[in-house]
Amino acid sequence: MLVAADHSARGALGVRDAPRAMANRGELLSRLVEALSRPGVDGVLGSADILEDLLLMKALEGKAVFASMNRGGLQGSSFELDDRFTAYDAKKIDEMNFDGGKMLLRIDHHDAGSVSTLEACGHHISALADRDLVAMVEPFISRRVDERVRNDLTPDAVMLSMAIASGLGNTSAYTWLKLPVVDEMERVMSAATLPTLLLGGDPTVAPDETYAKWATSVAQPGVIGLVVGRALLYPPDDDVSTAVDIAVRLVHG
Repeated sequence: MLVAADHSARGALGVRDAPRAMANRGELLSRLVEALSRPGVDGVLGSADILEDLLLMKALEGKAVFASMNRGGLQGSSFELDDRFTAYDAKKIDEMNFDGGKMLLRIDHHDAGSVSTLEACGHHISALADRDLVAMVEPFISRRVDERVRNDLTPDAVMLSMAIASGLGNTSAYTWLKLPVVDEMERVMSAATLPTLLLGGDPTVAPDETYAKWATSVAQPGVIGLVVGRALLYPPDDDVSTAVDIAVRLVHG
């Protein structure tokens, strides 16, 4: 299981205000260190500022590290769907001795700019593969509704996004998918053969119901783990260790 500290993630925190809670960098780092210390947590996904702080705190020893690569699409901006690569590139990820890079791939069939994101993701997938590094691709079919970008989380839309992401780059040998947990996950996972990590997301229901949905989803063929961020770092009862341990048991049994 990986812990995510990716500020580009969308959504709301149940009982907390997500941006306000994560704005306290010291508290965020403390929660990340606590989560990474729990048995069964395999690594972390984050941007350069987060990963470098964790390196200085010696919290990444023996952990898999995935670097966030494209962070240009700021939430609420007129250019939100312009997910251009503004953070790590393959060369730097290799120099840092990290395990791979994560890229967001949002595709809006009514936005001609989506082709630039497709082209860039294909390039960076190939560049990572040339260095034997994993490309973790997080695809969505997206559209604007009332001037806000919405991801289509229907099973058919997720399956379409998987098919598109799977074909990018000059090889898929090092490509992993990062997918949301949606309805009909058994059918959804039939759409690809690539290793897949599931995005835990921000629970909108009771924790027990969320964990039950995760448990069913991680049991599907091809699923190799969970990537969870705020749901575990800022749980409703504020008990990070217990929340992380529950998720670990779902993944590792």
